[in-house]
Amino acid sequence: MAYGQSIKMFFDGGCRPNPGPIECAVVRKGVAHYRHDLGDGSNSDAEWLAAIYALEVAALNGDRDVTLLGDSTLVVTQANGTARCRSAELDAHRVKFAELAVGFERLRIRHIGRGQNLAGIALAKLHPR
Repeated sequence: MAYGQSIKMFFDGGCRPNPGPIECAVVRKGVAHYRHDLGDGSNSDAEWLAAIYALEVAALNGDRDVTLLGDSTLVVTQANGTARCRSAELDAHRVKFAELAVGFERLRIRHIGRGQNLAGIALAKLHPR
């Protein structure tokens, strides 16, 4: 099967304070998508929920070949199966992510530096110092 060009999507999540209210952002084709209605949790919860939200945004746009880019080593390694989830809460996020991932022809998730993460930059603009 020949693949077209993969859609690159950036994801990032956070909470202030940690733990606290979760927010996340996804950037797809230069457009930022935000979620602020995700309840309370840790930064790890927020990063997982951002990755899940990225899959939801991709599915809504009909994307079939997706590359997710995030700065959370924890989420990237757990999603790729190279690290295990050390809590039931994080494993529940991983299971949800895996369930959504089945709907794509091709899905990759890769680690990038914080300064390269367009979703993190979008979140930072919501909270100028």
